[in-house]
Amino acid sequence: MLSAVARTVVPVLGRFTVTADEATVLAPGSIVAPNHSSLVDPGVVLAAVRRLGVEPVVLATAGLWRVPLLGGALVREGHIPVHRGTERAARALGAAADALAAGRVVVLYPEGRLPRRVDAADSAPGPFRTGLARLAATTGAPVVPLGQAGARRISSGSTAKQLAGLATAPLRRPAVHVHFGAPLLLDPDVDTATAQARAAVTAAWRTAAAHLATRRA
Repeated sequence: MLSAVARTVVPVLGRFTVTADEATVLAPGSIVAPNHSSLVDPGVVLAAVRRLGVEPVVLATAGLWRVPLLGGALVREGHIPVHRGTERAARALGAAADALAAGRVVVLYPEGRLPRRVDAADSAPGPFRTGLARLAATTGAPVVPLGQAGARRISSGSTAKQLAGLATAPLRRPAVHVHFGAPLLLDPDVDTATAQARAAVTAAWRTAAAHLATRRA
């Protein structure tokens, strides 16, 4: 349901386009690793993944499970809550490994949180946490880097500005672009793998940002 909603709503909020490297495939048991820039980019990512014919499992902050209606949908569709800063945080990777073993595609945000900037500009991904590298090392799953650009033009800044951005987006129609890179197998060493993943996601983000620049020119 959430993928279907995202696929319907995101094109209403902006001019939404998706590209992929020639070798890109979202095979069963893959991890999609997106950059994280805005509260709306999870919808952007879901809509993009759905265009490739996949209904993914998403790791997301556990607070979303307390939102009326949304929480129930997250439970029904098997998404995975991340209880940050608690003893339960590590369980999310175990649940993600189980989903991968069952042939699901898992979306994991390697940055772990949104940037603390208030402007609407895009920027390269911030430091990665080690969860992605550890999950890939445990499961041997291929990682598909995803770069998205433009979501901050839909919603960014203070709470009031974010709400105003969402309300006016259908009129403003900001451009949003997602680019999938080719799948890669990360190095078994966690530090090396984390750097490798960040470089690949950054390259995908640069491709997405370049597409936006071309469209605005």
